[in-house]
Order: sequence, then structure tokens, then C-alpha cells
Amino acid sequence: MKKSLKMAIASSDGKVINQHFGKARRFIIIESDGEEIKVVEVRENNPACGTLEYGGHADDTLDRSISLIGDCDAVLCSRVGGGAADTLFSRGIEPVEAPGFIEENVLAYARYRLKNSQVERT
Repeated sequence: MKKSLKMAIASSDGKVINQHFGKARRFIIIESDGEEIKVVEVRENNPACGTLEYGGHADDTLDRSISLIGDCDAVLCSRVGGGAADTLFSRGIEPVEAPGFIEENVLAYARYRLKNSQVERT
């Protein structure tokens, strides 16, 4: 069986990667081997930043967002802040700024990552 990556996609419409990691209201969970894409599920999220309710950022909310995608190898989003990126990396999730169409970015990232590194998850 080919190795594949599990990715969380920050998208508001299911077509384009168009959300900032900290403001994403949902993550589309996708698996790809670089040739095919399989949508696994959609996970609803409580955004960590950018609202008056949280006063900008809420660390516990950021932790919940990261835990929500803790089984993923990467998160593809339009933007990600430095603090969130550091926390994602520390939990083994690669933050990838990849605004654009989901399909082409997921396939390109999966091909690159699977060709250039060993992935433990299958």
C-alpha cells in the first residue's frame, strides 16, 4: 500500500484554501498519496484568534484547535502566525501556507513531502 499523508485544510468553501489557521471555523481532513485525494471528514472548530470574545488570542482555544487536528501530518492554510506555527511543529504537524485550490495544493504537497522525507503514518 502506498504511503499517504493526512492533512487538515482551512477552507470556508471546500474548494479553496482561504482561511488563516487561527480563524478557521472548520478543517477538511484529507488523505493523499500524491496521486489521489480522499476526503475523510469535516471537523468544526472554535477559532482561536481575531474575535472580540477572545480579546485577540486565546491560548487554550489554540490548543483545542491544534488537538482537533492532532492526528494530521500537516495543516494547509492561507496564513499562520509564528506562535501557532511553533506550537504546530512541536506537536508534529507541519504548518503550510498554501492559498489556492485545495486539489492542486494537496497533491503538490503530498508528492513533495512523500518524495523528500519518510512519513511514519500510513
